[in-house]
Amino acid sequence: MIPKVFREVIDLGDGREISIETGKLAKQAHGSVVVQSGKCMLLCTVVSNYKQADVDFLPLTVDYREKFAAAGRYPGGFFKREARPSDGEVLTMRLVDRVLRPLFPKDYHSETQVMIQLMSHDDEVMPDAMAGLAASAAIQLSDFPFECPISEARVGRINGEFVINPTRAQLAESDIDMMIGASADSVMMVEGEMDEISEEEMTEAIKFAHEAIKVQCAAQVKLAEAFGKKETREYEPEREDEDLAKKIHDMAYDKVYAVAKAGSSKHERGAAFAEIKEEIIASFSEEEQEDFGGLISKYYSKAEKTAVRDLTLNEGLRLDGRKTDEIRPIWCEVDYLPSTHGSAIFTRGETQALATVTLGTSREANQIDMPSFEGEERFYLHYNFPPFSTGEARPIRGTSRREVGHGNLAQRALKGMVPEDCPYTVRVVSEVLESNGSSSMATVCSGTMALMDAGVQLKKPVSGIAMGLITDVDSGKYAVLSDILGDEDHLGDMDFKVTGTSDGITACQMDIKVKGLSYEILVNALKQARDGRLHILEKLTDTIPAPAADVKGHAPKMVTRRIPNEFIGALIGPGGKVIQELQKETGTTIVINEDPVTEEGIVEVLGVGNEGIDAVLAKIDSLMFKPQVGSVYEVKVIKMLDFGAVVEYTEAPGNEVLLHVSELAWERTENVSDVVNMGDVFDVKYFGVDPRTRKEKVSRKAILPKPEGYVARPPRDDKRSGGRDNRGRDNRGRDNRRDDRKPREEKKED
Repeated sequence: MIPKVFREVIDLGDGREISIETGKLAKQAHGSVVVQSGKCMLLCTVVSNYKQADVDFLPLTVDYREKFAAAGRYPGGFFKREARPSDGEVLTMRLVDRVLRPLFPKDYHSETQVMIQLMSHDDEVMPDAMAGLAASAAIQLSDFPFECPISEARVGRINGEFVINPTRAQLAESDIDMMIGASADSVMMVEGEMDEISEEEMTEAIKFAHEAIKVQCAAQVKLAEAFGKKETREYEPEREDEDLAKKIHDMAYDKVYAVAKAGSSKHERGAAFAEIKEEIIASFSEEEQEDFGGLISKYYSKAEKTAVRDLTLNEGLRLDGRKTDEIRPIWCEVDYLPSTHGSAIFTRGETQALATVTLGTSREANQIDMPSFEGEERFYLHYNFPPFSTGEARPIRGTSRREVGHGNLAQRALKGMVPEDCPYTVRVVSEVLESNGSSSMATVCSGTMALMDAGVQLKKPVSGIAMGLITDVDSGKYAVLSDILGDEDHLGDMDFKVTGTSDGITACQMDIKVKGLSYEILVNALKQARDGRLHILEKLTDTIPAPAADVKGHAPKMVTRRIPNEFIGALIGPGGKVIQELQKETGTTIVINEDPVTEEGIVEVLGVGNEGIDAVLAKIDSLMFKPQVGSVYEVKVIKMLDFGAVVEYTEAPGNEVLLHVSELAWERTENVSDVVNMGDVFDVKYFGVDPRTRKEKVSRKAILPKPEGYVARPPRDDKRSGGRDNRGRDNRGRDNRRDDRKPREEKKED
């Protein structure tokens, strides 16, 4: 018997709906829901161990996977099974994790797993926009200690009108693609890309999405009430000692404040803070240290955070001595690496990124093969964050989720500025060499300069900046921090990264930790970010004012040529013979794609030297050469025959035609060599296809003057008796044999 199903429906206001149901699937999980829109269905399950883990953080894992069966497809590759998550899946995991994690109690340390699976796909629905809703709805049905329901929504803007959860087709027409995560009261996460919009337009988009999220949060509450809201589980909270907290605060606060105010470097400041901490720990006996456990370190960290925040709010000073809106010193350099197609170094304070650019054909495009989307990227960016960049030694175990997320942000910041007619596939790689605050924004800046150094004709240069926010709810004070340090990221109430050109924002990423942040503060923070972006942009353009006029000498040149569909086969040749030999002879790479609309062949020719490219283009021109009837062309003799000469059009090498002996001269020609020889160059007239021979006909004599007294030979009379084409009835030629003749019997051997 099918169990009772509980269901809530969310109206998106334009005829579309999102439903949340529970009670049918995965009932052994601590909470499970199926979220559906159209034919798109997500199954989300949540489980959290009842025993606290022996760690000082929340071991939360958010896992999002798209099943290929959901789209009626097989996984690619040799093993027909879903394997490691794709970058697209990882990005969705990060979007959900960033909103959920802050809403668990700080002392809740139980192993917790949120699993979201795409079980049925709909081309008109983008599933990642519903992942946050699914996760929160499942948690609301559990007994987890969780502050309040949240949801996420994508917002686009088409022809000036905002749209919630647009389709992929609508998104292609939109100038905004933003994901917003929020509770009913507060916006908590923003990430997206834009087409150079203003700070006010971005704020309006966030407001619009937040209104839709409020409706989704209310639906979760209704579903939980109908299903039967569970009592929140009890767990062993962390030990607290108010007297110890006050004692350590009094011991540490003034000393930390003084070190913070000194404006020292990262390592000096870190060493000074460590010394204060060691002094405080040493002031306790061994018995006290053992008794208090990790409380001493915990309360010291709390005192340090309070002192640093107070310094900024009270005096407008920061850890490295800067004012709130001050940018760290910047130096840049381009063309640093001699063998790359483009390179640049961007150094801001103690953060440094080295970017490289590689140019290639469409064959090097990044292939995206997900159940919810198949396509390719002709521009993509990879971000690497090695441990030495922060002075650490730790094992490297593949690309981290953080690296995927930061690389994606920088890619979204830059891709809109790569012109649509750029013939290359462009790969940017950022190597973070030093890190103390916003290496992703350093990646945007170094990437911009590397692209310009490579000769990619960017529409406009892009810069990026990481901003912070410190607020005091009681006093109403707040401070917006430009170009934050790594420590300020940890100590602040908001971390937001904004990229853009001089005309507007191209991408953003925000994590807001304070509740009820006013839109007024958000707009002020965005405007301060704009001032910082423009300052950094000026440093970039001082280093490289405009893109290089051409690619570097050792970099490949790219030429694209369109050819009619009927010539594609001739260029490829049988078994690829022609194109392979042409690539070998010219030292080029040739890629042929077919335009799905016009069905034309798009030929990409990539080569370091112009000679090779020119040779390929000449071959293409030769293949497409079509002589016009009545026109005169220069030809060259390439083969001598008894009945004529094979000639090649000099303007289209490879295009050959037979010049019959009768068309060499007006006089009767006994031997071809009496008139022309190998290598001779002369003109001929083109007559098109001869209806009698069905072959192309050219003539040399047609453009020569007739000799005096020349008498043309009378045409042959095809009606004459005995002609080959008018054989008599009694003619027993092979072509006139009777079909009813019996086959000759073979003689039998004795």
